[in-house]
Amino acid sequence: MSNGSWTAVVLAGERPGETGFADAHGVASKALIPVAGEPMLARVLRTLLESEPVGRILILAQHPEILLHGSLAWVNDEERIATAPSGDGISTSIAAIAGGRQAPFPFLVTTADHALLSRAMIETFIDRVGEVDAAFAVVERTVVDGVYPETKRTWLRFSDGDVTGANLFALRTEAARKGLEIWASVEKDRKKAVKLMLSFGPILALRALTRTISLDAAMMRIGQRVAMRVRAVRLPFADAAVDVDKEADLILANRILAERGQR
Repeated sequence: MSNGSWTAVVLAGERPGETGFADAHGVASKALIPVAGEPMLARVLRTLLESEPVGRILILAQHPEILLHGSLAWVNDEERIATAPSGDGISTSIAAIAGGRQAPFPFLVTTADHALLSRAMIETFIDRVGEVDAAFAVVERTVVDGVYPETKRTWLRFSDGDVTGANLFALRTEAARKGLEIWASVEKDRKKAVKLMLSFGPILALRALTRTISLDAAMMRIGQRVAMRVRAVRLPFADAAVDVDKEADLILANRILAERGQR
């Protein structure tokens, strides 16, 4: 793990038609919804600033200027944080800055609604990425259900167990651009596990559906298909699977942080 060598890209925009959650809380963006009394974007930024591998932070949002007021005004004076406008698509927005001055390789991608993000998650993930072109974090179902059985997640099922995404992605090399192209094509199906796997071919989808292939073997097959090295990094933190994109998640995140404060 190289100290300060990574740029962290924080996705703080909203998909078209998905402003209802923010509207219900009287804020201009979901990223500004308070979690334990602080806008969740602020929580994510503070955690990234404290993480040793992260040298710079780039906030991507359709209108970043509306975010940095009030309790987030301090960000304007933080030299390590910059902003850039994004489009409606996550993958195309990342592709526009990937490898450039604002986000040179390697860089990390996370989301503003990752309110329980911790230094341990970031540093463990980066430590385990290894010499691949792209990687993404997952949490095994046994880990999540052992702590938060009530949370609703999209599960990808493999012969060695079910996993869910953890909103942490690493793009290490120029070859990772191929992964962004794939991301663009499957972005609308991100919550539909079968359609997601079908994008990599019917055989792989069938093996995933019948649980006759392991997660690592599936990543190897996907890597061969798209000519890039890709890895799924398992994280041992149940909190990594909790993002705040609906009211039930917000209630859970507030409860978790309140219990920690009491301890």
